[in-house]
Amino acid sequence: MNERLPPLQGLYYFYIAAELGSFKRASESLFVTAAAISQQIRQLEESVGTQLFHRSHRKIQLTREGKLLFDEAKQGFKHLQQGVRLINQDPEPNRLSISTPPSFAQHWLIPRIQNFREQYEALSILVEPTNKLVLFQDSLVDICIRYGEGNYDNIESRFLMDEIIYPVCHPLYQEKHGIYDINDLSRADLIEDTWPDMDWSTWLKNVDCQASRPTIQYNGSHFVVEGALAVQGVALVKHSLAARYIEEGKLIRIGQVGLRPRYRYYVCAPAGYFQREKITSFCRWLQSEVDNFHNRPIKNLKILDTNFSLK
Repeated sequence: MNERLPPLQGLYYFYIAAELGSFKRASESLFVTAAAISQQIRQLEESVGTQLFHRSHRKIQLTREGKLLFDEAKQGFKHLQQGVRLINQDPEPNRLSISTPPSFAQHWLIPRIQNFREQYEALSILVEPTNKLVLFQDSLVDICIRYGEGNYDNIESRFLMDEIIYPVCHPLYQEKHGIYDINDLSRADLIEDTWPDMDWSTWLKNVDCQASRPTIQYNGSHFVVEGALAVQGVALVKHSLAARYIEEGKLIRIGQVGLRPRYRYYVCAPAGYFQREKITSFCRWLQSEVDNFHNRPIKNLKILDTNFSLK
């Protein structure tokens, strides 16, 4: 006995036509022609070796064999539809787990997230600071914020915001070493991130400036910012991480040039996750915060919109 299934498209066309009792209504429901419905069902009948409909000029009616197949197909497609719903079903609708680079979590997200919590008090929030890419199928992470080029396998990446990179230092360091412009960097202790999103040599080359080699390196942008706050030297930082410290007077930008790299921030998750209510709410809030952040102009800064290569 041949138990090979006939083409699924033909089965689905048959199921819709049988349920609606009309090839014409089935074609309207599926946005195809009535001829296409008829052709698929004839091919299905050839495949199963029996007639499934009694056809007349004005109506169609299931044969005995057609009724048997329709009852099973109805259950089968019901299970398939349930399976699709389960794929995107939220296992924890009252808990939001956010994976984000540690630097972005510490210096940008966490100082703002209380505003989100006040708007969505029913949600418990878990922020997981990590630079590792999340395997969504093996974790309960709901959404990722990533800094890169947005090319990640099997997940959808939505642009969040771009970045600007410039040097900063503590006011005490500036006063002690006389660092007021990028031309003064030759006598500065340079702080650099070992991750491939910060590079003093590339930055200096793009602004046509000479300086000493980096003397302090940290594995992570958040440590670079902390190094500058600790009066250790001049750090090459992202604007998103340093802006609030500059506004508070804890850091001072050196020079009037900033570079926009090719790397950007993206919100990432499997496509179906973006349909979840809590993620829709979080993304809407996050975009509002980004818009507010970008609406504060950066004074006296020339931004070179380059596509310079990072390490």
